[in-house]
Amino acid sequence: MKLYRYLTGKDDVNFCARVTKALNEGYELYGAPTMTFNGTDVIVGQAIVKEVEDETAVPQGLKKALSALD
Repeated sequence: MKLYRYLTGKDDVNFCARVTKALNEGYELYGAPTMTFNGTDVIVGQAIVKEVEDETAVPQGLKKALSALD
């Protein structure tokens, strides 16, 4: 199963730390980052994906959301 996440936030060290943490947890960057300006700050987004073999590795909230689609 492939997991997908889209991280967003203010373009700062905290956002970089969140992406770095996800990469170290086995996620890979997916596509180019996005950027916008909200009038005060640059807001960035980055899609990430991770392949998991065991569905027990799927976060509980995502499992619940997926089951609601059935």
